[in-house]
Amino acid sequence: MTVEAAGGFPATGRAHGAAGRAAVVAEGELLWTPGPRRVAEANVTRFADWLSRERGLRFDGYDELWNWSVTDLGGFWGALWDYFGIRSTTPYSSVLDGRDMPGARWFPGARLNYAEHVLRNERSGADAVVFGSESAAPVGLPWEDFAGRVRILATRLRALGVRPGDRVCGYLPNVPQAAIAMLATTAVGAVWASASPDFGSRGVIDRFGQLRPKVLFCVDGYRYGGKTFDRRDEVRRIADALPGLEQVIHLPVLDDGDDEPPAVGGLRWDEVLDHPPVPAEDFEFEHVPFDHPLWVLFSSGTTGLPKAIIHGHGGILLEQLKLQTFHMDLREGDRPLFFTTTGWMMWNFLISSLLVGACPVLYDGNPAHPEPDVLWRIAQDTRTTFFGASPAYVDLMTKAGIAPGERYDLSALRTVMPAGSPVSPQCTAWFYGNVKADLWIATGSGGTDCCTGFVGGVPTLPVYAGEMQARSLGVAAYAYDEHGRQVVDEVGELVITEPLPSMPVTFWGPDGDERYRRTYFEDFPGAWRHGDFFKVNARGGCFVLGRADATLNRQGVRIGTAEIYRVVEALDQVTGALVVSLDLPDEKFFMPLFVALTDGVTLDAGLRQTIRDRLRREYSPRHVPDRIIQVPAVPTTLTGKKLEVPARRILLGTPVEQAADPSAVADPRALDALARYARTQRDYPLATATV
Repeated sequence: MTVEAAGGFPATGRAHGAAGRAAVVAEGELLWTPGPRRVAEANVTRFADWLSRERGLRFDGYDELWNWSVTDLGGFWGALWDYFGIRSTTPYSSVLDGRDMPGARWFPGARLNYAEHVLRNERSGADAVVFGSESAAPVGLPWEDFAGRVRILATRLRALGVRPGDRVCGYLPNVPQAAIAMLATTAVGAVWASASPDFGSRGVIDRFGQLRPKVLFCVDGYRYGGKTFDRRDEVRRIADALPGLEQVIHLPVLDDGDDEPPAVGGLRWDEVLDHPPVPAEDFEFEHVPFDHPLWVLFSSGTTGLPKAIIHGHGGILLEQLKLQTFHMDLREGDRPLFFTTTGWMMWNFLISSLLVGACPVLYDGNPAHPEPDVLWRIAQDTRTTFFGASPAYVDLMTKAGIAPGERYDLSALRTVMPAGSPVSPQCTAWFYGNVKADLWIATGSGGTDCCTGFVGGVPTLPVYAGEMQARSLGVAAYAYDEHGRQVVDEVGELVITEPLPSMPVTFWGPDGDERYRRTYFEDFPGAWRHGDFFKVNARGGCFVLGRADATLNRQGVRIGTAEIYRVVEALDQVTGALVVSLDLPDEKFFMPLFVALTDGVTLDAGLRQTIRDRLRREYSPRHVPDRIIQVPAVPTTLTGKKLEVPARRILLGTPVEQAADPSAVADPRALDALARYARTQRDYPLATATV
């Protein structure tokens, strides 16, 4: 794959027309092209060269490579297995057993371990991770300490009776101990799940309660925005509500001198780690089948409890190696920084950078405290090479008038990945005008569901304003119209027509297989429907334009409407509730909550505050709506199903008769109330909002 063919443009390595803090750009405007050296040294170029040498395959540019990757599935994924040197104690019988979705089986017969592939990068004299917080400057944790603690903790978990398939959960902030606990858990074949301590007990119990964990890691609290949040009462409620829980391991964060664990019979972290070193050559990883459960990620659901999505060791291993190597262009010694919590899949992404020998930079705290550009200061101090940012963070920088490139030494920075919500042309251009001119903007989008990026960056291609550069290798992503036909240059539904190794093994629970099928494969049989509005243009540029379903997007994190309803509708004064998330210009969101109240009750300041406080306490600050509005009735079908998607369309300006059939609505007054609010509100710009 030559320099010219790889990019399709002259490889100049410079920005085009993006100078200035407030550059005005049009969608599709060329902003940057990679230089010859960047193209030659890109991991995807090296992979193409390897395919030429080892497989006799030659591709004229990225498009041809992508087309091969989604048509010859056995050839592509088998090549990745060899290219990355996947370790398996037994050979696989075939790369892919059937291409049906759901039901495809990858690498049957193989036995491997995700954590082993992380720890094989252990090397003396180098840091495994770097950690900083609001109260402490970033400090490196050497590999020998990091890997040594993983082996000790894994050994102790085995001594505590943890066996392959058991569940271990973490109620932990983004600290090195969380990564150590996850890797120790998966090293012994147990299944990991985590939640951030800013989640209240109800939200955690809804998630962990489905798994019946044997061990719970927890903290006594956390610090955020200069404030201290004690979570010991939350931990007690969580521990008491988890059936089958045998052990609580307590990591003191607020008070290191507190020897009393928040749960009866609990152990302190340092007590568990007080064990002789376990040499690498003496430790045995649990080798498990390719699809053995690795971790559970919780997707937001619009009905019932959050879906507990099971991902397998082999699928995540291959997908993350592919993603981090080719679409993030990470290599040994790189330092990626992405603000995240342990409750978001981006934490799993960040820790998975260890697979390629990168050194993730972990930060625990408010990304805008004590100053709004604290993450850029950390990027400077840690020599960050890859910076992850949400469009909302860019909006914060813009409002504060901050140009990080003028304040900090970002000479080590090669790549920025905006993610979490749709990225506008202005957002893309902002980085070139305010951070660095020679910068690869690798905008990506994927999902908790597969824990990977479906579309994203390609370091050998140009960057166009507002576009994601291409579909990821191995991901057969297309836009479908309502009739299930592929469309180009038109907005459709994001579908994936070929299986991926990291598609869920199943959902947790006795009816997991059926719920999994209904969630992704009911609308377009044989194809994965992701639930995003999607567009691909003629040159392969991609646009993810927001959710096509009722899932809420708050600060880049998806949450389920059912969680909000469980809290709000439990109040005696409330007879019904409906919440929607509106995608607005410049990467903004507005989330109104509509409530119907019992006769004689009026929505006053006290009731509004009660609703907000309960949502914040039982779930998280992200669950708190931007505005609470009283309506005479909540729109439902005649059978009682809430009309969340039609409601969102009405709030964004669609006439009632086009958004829903009034004759099928239990109380037509409900739709009229929404339309009246949309016409009279001053909360968001109706004319430019996105349907």
